Amino acid sequence: MKARVAESLRHPWVRIAGSLLILGLLLAFLPLHKIGAALRRIPLGVWLWILTGYLTTHVLGVLKWRLTLHLSNARLTFAQALRCYFAGLFGTVFLPSVVGGDIVRMGLAFRIERNRAGVLLGSLVDRLLDTISLAVVAGIGVLLLPGALDPRHRRAFIALAVVFTMAFAGLFVLLKAVPWRRLPFKLRRGLVKVRWAWRSMASMPHYVLVSLLLGIIIQTNLVALAAWIAGACGLHVPFRVWLLVWPLAKLLALVPLTLGGLGIREAGLVALLAPFGAPAALAVAAGLAWESIIIAGGLVAGLISFLIGGTDFARSVLKVDRLRSSEELTPIG
Repeated sequence: MKARVAESLRHPWVRIAGSLLILGLLLAFLPLHKIGAALRRIPLGVWLWILTGYLTTHVLGVLKWRLTLHLSNARLTFAQALRCYFAGLFGTVFLPSVVGGDIVRMGLAFRIERNRAGVLLGSLVDRLLDTISLAVVAGIGVLLLPGALDPRHRRAFIALAVVFTMAFAGLFVLLKAVPWRRLPFKLRRGLVKVRWAWRSMASMPHYVLVSLLLGIIIQTNLVALAAWIAGACGLHVPFRVWLLVWPLAKLLALVPLTLGGLGIREAGLVALLAPFGAPAALAVAAGLAWESIIIAGGLVAGLISFLIGGTDFARSVLKVDRLRSSEELTPIG
């Protein structure tokens, strides 16, 4: 029963319905003409520059992911890493949150690199470094906003930080509580490979720090691009506010209930920008404008990945839901 429920939640129409429901609720209470006017205010040239910046920033993401894989002894050339990473960007457009894109990226890398444990561990560490980078950027925003919030809103942001902290702590405790020695032999044999990859990574902590610094640069660039397109919409909020708000909205978009975080991100922006006097209609417009960058960037990235890898890329993306539960995405055996 639980398996069928989980399978139904992974269906793309369920995620589309979730995005439409959240967006519908937002748009039902907001003036549509103001949102439309804000979106029409964006010059095409500015939009294209932001799209170019988005793709260029993700080239840095390719370098960071490839470096993290190399730390766990998973070797990919730059062209192979670009192909896999951009396939993941393409998958993010159609799959739940960025996690779906990560699965596409790993599934394609598994076809290329024999060290699947290294690919798995490197990809997990890469995602963890991204999350830490978001937290660092948000922390910088907090430091730059002393006294900008009244006590009530300050308590709300503190409560949100506590929720995220407890979630990560709960995940850590859960991993500690797993009876690893009682797991099946085949699974334990796969975990040995992961342990070897982890030891390889732990022996070069300075490169992990380089990956983290790259992550902070990437996330800051994305915040700057999001603030740029929001300003083009007419939403003028100090950049230090975006440093706090945008990472939190992006973390909310990780919830795998909508299509690529569509709807959740916009609702998060409305709630998070409200304490700073941002009109809700402009916050939604900024979120939708950024979604257009994500979708267009994902499509362009998919085309680039297809040109590099040919039809094998298309087969990998189309079969991703099946690969998620198959041994092809299980680095054991």
